[in-house]
Amino acid sequence: MSPHIAAAREGVHIDVALLHQRFERLSECADTVVVEGAGGFCVPLSTTLTGADLAVALQLPVILVVGLRLGCLNHVLLTHEAIEARGLKLAGWIANRIDPAMGEPEANLAFLRQRLPAPLLADWPWQPAQFNLDRLPDA
Repeated sequence: MSPHIAAAREGVHIDVALLHQRFERLSECADTVVVEGAGGFCVPLSTTLTGADLAVALQLPVILVVGLRLGCLNHVLLTHEAIEARGLKLAGWIANRIDPAMGEPEANLAFLRQRLPAPLLADWPWQPAQFNLDRLPDA
């Protein structure tokens, strides 16, 4: 679910300034800090803030995960525009083969390699579910 909905359900306010402060503290203790977004670059964090606002506050390069399926080219091109419009750098992208029935995945990858000014960092293969939630032990 979207972070803003999850936060509202838990009665939590996502504070970008606090996240920035915590990021700075973590950066003092580590060589590298990876900040993972959930739900996409412009996903709402609150009624007024988005994941893009967090990326701008942290001034980090962006790695874009592309779910290979119908519509992914539009998604990638629009997201790349949004990243550039905010003055951020697209550091790379990952192809995630989420639809084993997608038509012409290689042609889509070739298009993205030509259009994106960043390297393909990984091509993640389709992996059917490794476990069944119905077979998990009761908590």
